[in-house]
Amino acid sequence: MQFIINLYRRTVLTSPKVTLLAIAAVILMLASGMRYFELDASAESLVLENDQDMINYRVINERFGTSEFLLVTYTPNEPLFSEPSLRLLKAIRDDLAELDRIASINTILDVPLLENPPVAVTDLIDNIKSLEDPAADRAMAQEELSTSPLYNNMLLNLDENTTVIQINRPVDHRHRELTKARELIWNKREREGLTGEDSAKLAELGAAIKELNAHNAALLHEDIIKIREVLKPYETQAEIYLGGVPMIADDMISYVESDLFTFGMGVFLFLVLTLSLVFRRARWVIIALACCSLTVLAMTGILGLLNWRVTVISSNFVSLLLIITMSMCIHLIVRYREAWSARPDASQFELVKETVDHMFKPCFYMALTTMVAFNSLIFSGIRPVIDFGWMMATGVFVALCVAFVVLPAFAMLVGRQSESLSAKQHSPATDLLAWLTLKHGNKILFTNAVLLVVIVVGLAKLEVENSFINYFHESTEIHQGMKVVDQRLGGTTPLEVIINFPVVDNDWEEEENDDFFFDEEEEDPTKYWFTTEKVDRVKAVHQYLDAQPEIGKVVSLATMVEVAERINGEALGSFELGLLYSAIPPEFKSIILDPYVSPENGQARINLRIYDSDPSLKRSELLARIESDLQTELGLKEDEFMLGGMMVLYNNMLQSLFKSQILTIGAVFIGIMLMFIVLFRSWKIAVIAIIPNLLSAGFVLSVMGWFGVPLDMMTITIAAITIGIAVDDTIHYIHRFKEEFAVVKNYRLAIENSHASIGKAVYYTSLTVIIGFSILALSNFIPTIYFGLLTGLAMFIALVLVLTLLPKLLMVFKPLGPELESSDSLESQEDQEAGVPVAK
Repeated sequence: MQFIINLYRRTVLTSPKVTLLAIAAVILMLASGMRYFELDASAESLVLENDQDMINYRVINERFGTSEFLLVTYTPNEPLFSEPSLRLLKAIRDDLAELDRIASINTILDVPLLENPPVAVTDLIDNIKSLEDPAADRAMAQEELSTSPLYNNMLLNLDENTTVIQINRPVDHRHRELTKARELIWNKREREGLTGEDSAKLAELGAAIKELNAHNAALLHEDIIKIREVLKPYETQAEIYLGGVPMIADDMISYVESDLFTFGMGVFLFLVLTLSLVFRRARWVIIALACCSLTVLAMTGILGLLNWRVTVISSNFVSLLLIITMSMCIHLIVRYREAWSARPDASQFELVKETVDHMFKPCFYMALTTMVAFNSLIFSGIRPVIDFGWMMATGVFVALCVAFVVLPAFAMLVGRQSESLSAKQHSPATDLLAWLTLKHGNKILFTNAVLLVVIVVGLAKLEVENSFINYFHESTEIHQGMKVVDQRLGGTTPLEVIINFPVVDNDWEEEENDDFFFDEEEEDPTKYWFTTEKVDRVKAVHQYLDAQPEIGKVVSLATMVEVAERINGEALGSFELGLLYSAIPPEFKSIILDPYVSPENGQARINLRIYDSDPSLKRSELLARIESDLQTELGLKEDEFMLGGMMVLYNNMLQSLFKSQILTIGAVFIGIMLMFIVLFRSWKIAVIAIIPNLLSAGFVLSVMGWFGVPLDMMTITIAAITIGIAVDDTIHYIHRFKEEFAVVKNYRLAIENSHASIGKAVYYTSLTVIIGFSILALSNFIPTIYFGLLTGLAMFIALVLVLTLLPKLLMVFKPLGPELESSDSLESQEDQEAGVPVAK
């Protein structure tokens, strides 16, 4: 260790120019990875790692078609079925169809009309038309489209004069091949473990999928820009909004990019202002900002080189790195100015050496505890949260290295200069907190006891319910478009119920119904899969789901059968069902039947959508109720049905957040407690030190519970960040308190001296953190706003507790041993007057 210390002094302090050149070369080398820096808002960034429901979701999409398509809501100024409105709709559809990467477009102009006019099922094949067919009767078409269970409140809502244009993008078969290969290796890992070759293949597949996700995201963004360009000229003639699940992902990327730049720059400029006001010397502003900039530059390059993509969850890493690096720099600068004030005749080498010698140990442990806090996020089970933890832990280490190399080297290079008078002055804020601690310590203890009760009650109210529509400001297009779909067109979030039937070759032969016979020359024997028994089961499930208040539009095979029976005038037997399947032309079958049945796999899919804006919606309770009722009320066995879709994936993530929050807090406190014991070599000090951090983290979570702010993919990180940064202040304060107590042997004097010295640094850094995070409140992305405001609030509480509760606990329990006899008597007398027992 002494060799490392001597080497550090010979290089950084004795040869600052060489040091700065070397660090510049390293930073430039790392920064070369910035060209590989990517953002990711794919579906995988919002779901659990290796989630079986995600695997099922992909299989379902492959069999029945994806539910991830773009939607354009269209509300014309004139009645929907008027000639001008239909002509405008056709123009929009045709313009969109000319774009690249558009597989198909569905509108009320394209879907099959089955009752134009009504005919028997046996004559249906020659009667199917679309609204564009010259032979179609528009009045009949309007009646059918607005009343048919196939289309009403899904494709159009005549009462609201609104319809949708569904834009289907091409299926990415390459992505499916890669994910299938990865799933096979995942399954093997669960069964028997992996060889070295398997692990390498898994890493290769993961990297390839990431690359493909980034490529697809770029293409999607291009497509959305082109679609918006097509729609723009029509916006004066109709109310038009673009939406859909892919739109959410793309908008998230846009907000991530905006927040990375806007708030990174905002925090940077705020730091310039703060440093200028606090230190009143340009050199400290320049040196500290250089450290912050080099840390961000190096870390961005590292992310690119390691193929770590920034997601919505990690989008604030630039702001966090700036704040953490600035915190270290402020502690170093304050200590240097304190040394300069105490020894005005000392050389620059002596001042910088003293600063580094005194601050390295608390800063080193500060960095370690912060890294432990961020690494606790690995318990979340959500890949982007795990990556964020590793990302920030690495960033903290980089910040430590940069702060203790660049700042001392720059300080040596600029030489010894005068400091402002504020270097010798007390801070009014810290003096006030010291006075409160010494004069009203019992009230502080009582207040924190009440605070603990408030925290416990608030934590019990914490929920994980949230919705995509609430992620965006009401003024944004994505919010308005989702609101139109949700309230006028049968809900937003897709949910799927898959009903499994026995898959047997020539399954029709085992049916009791003899309404038809097998034709050896029949081209499509799958029509014999359609039997009254299967349809009755689908109908029962369909009707149950349709009766649930949280559920909007429900579409299934039962919907098509209902339409056919309305046409036929009576119930359909197995023969008519098979005939119906054969009678529908392929181009129409892909719209009204293929998304709901897969005879070759023995499955039927019921598509439904949830009212995402319903304030009473409880996703987990709804899913649990559906699973229970399908078994108890409808008699389905557990293996005869499956719930899937985006809602299931999203709910899995939310429920994992709740569980992982407990694991995260537990892991971080155990890790930090152990580090406190090692650092302070006292279990009593470790317990005292952890209390303010536990209360500050618990307080911000309880505020979320009290005010109904849900736990989501962004706010899950608040506890870890709060603990990680708040612990820094605790370490610095106790470290300095021990130094002061060793000199004065008096707890009151040690508190006063600590508040006047390290208290100023804690105050400056906390103020920087609080306002820095509060800048995030200007975002358009609601989770980012909550993240910024709640983290700022947590930092404020941590600041107050570290400078009030922490010193009071040190006075009460006296973990450093007894005071000098005279001061001990004085302290005992004062505490007895206050009614506080004195620990001897």
